Amino acid sequence: MIIRKDDAKLKEILNRGEIMEGEYLQTVLNIIDNVKKNGDAALADYSLKFDKYDIAENGIEITKEEMKEAWDALDGELKGALERAKANVISFHEKQLESTWIYEKSPGTFLGQKVTALESVGVYVPGGKAVYPSSVLMNVLPAKVAGVDEIIMVTPATGGQVNPVVLAAAHLAGVDRGFKIGGAQAVAALAYGTESVPKVCKIVGPGNIYVALAKKMVFGQVDIDMIAGPSEILIVADSTADADYVAADMLSQAEHDELASAIVVTDDMELAKDIENSVYAQLKELPKKEIAGKSIEKYGAIIVTENLNEAADIANEIAVEHLELCVANPMEYMLKIRNAGAIFLGTNTPEPVGDYYAGPNHVLPTGGTAKFFSPLGTYDFQKKSSIIYYSKKQLMADMEDIRILAESEELIAHRNSVIIRKEG
Repeated sequence: MIIRKDDAKLKEILNRGEIMEGEYLQTVLNIIDNVKKNGDAALADYSLKFDKYDIAENGIEITKEEMKEAWDALDGELKGALERAKANVISFHEKQLESTWIYEKSPGTFLGQKVTALESVGVYVPGGKAVYPSSVLMNVLPAKVAGVDEIIMVTPATGGQVNPVVLAAAHLAGVDRGFKIGGAQAVAALAYGTESVPKVCKIVGPGNIYVALAKKMVFGQVDIDMIAGPSEILIVADSTADADYVAADMLSQAEHDELASAIVVTDDMELAKDIENSVYAQLKELPKKEIAGKSIEKYGAIIVTENLNEAADIANEIAVEHLELCVANPMEYMLKIRNAGAIFLGTNTPEPVGDYYAGPNHVLPTGGTAKFFSPLGTYDFQKKSSIIYYSKKQLMADMEDIRILAESEELIAHRNSVIIRKEG
């Protein structure tokens, strides 16, 4: 597991998400086309095939009563934890809100920007290897804070049942409507609409390769949050770091998925050896040790560098989803970091604090896309319109420049629409 930065294994780890689209793409395109053409009938066929759930017999929509019943039946301790997490998420995202603004550029000229919430959003909640009520909160609550009119959740009824904790979280977060569908077919239904499922403006939420590709294919028909890849963590650790803590944090990502990646970058070879030993010791005790073990074996690494400046360079190049700074002065070291989805400062801020509770969103860019993408936020659920007002006097003042620019592009009707007002 211990490697140097130029080791070929690092490239293999970073390229792990590059699954050949051709293997899945045609299947996804066929599903999308079928849903577009056949609507609910296609959804019924796919639900029976993939989820063993009969929509025709048992219904497609999740009622608000079902969500409420699941919440009422939830364990009291879990209720309390979810309620406190909800409060933290709302508090953080309220600070992200943008407002309409307008200013007077000059007498007779007003410019600005109108901020408007999206009318509808579809939230995809997985129902496969794990249950993610936290993802319900993280996707729905920012949309609520932003003022989205209608939030629609889709999640598969795997084995004929939607997980009750997901339903409870949907009630707590304020989901308006829900549907018992999953996979690429659910994405297609949200993008194009069917007899039962309304078309939305944007689709958010994680999913498997089929869901990710479907989101990619419908982008433009609707907006999407991002195309999420396998989960990942990078931990920069110096000699002050606790090897057992770092090992536990590596495994917190490895248990997600066989494709998940956990990397440590350190300038201390002895610490690297201690972390490696601790990983394998802790792995034996995990319920999901088979999944975590495969992840660590294929996509886990401890990179030993000459110094911590080199570690920062590696972190910025990888542009990881979750970046932990287990160093003596994390606030100072953070200034060296340019690319990361979320930055966790210090030895007492493990990644699950952000996954579940602190408040910042856990929907983060993966696969190096933190170089140009941001975490999900209220800004993803608002759109902007430019505001422009000219008085007659100001139009006359700027008319000559506009005429020159229009004629330079040989767009004479553009010019005419301005100069005709000189005669009016």
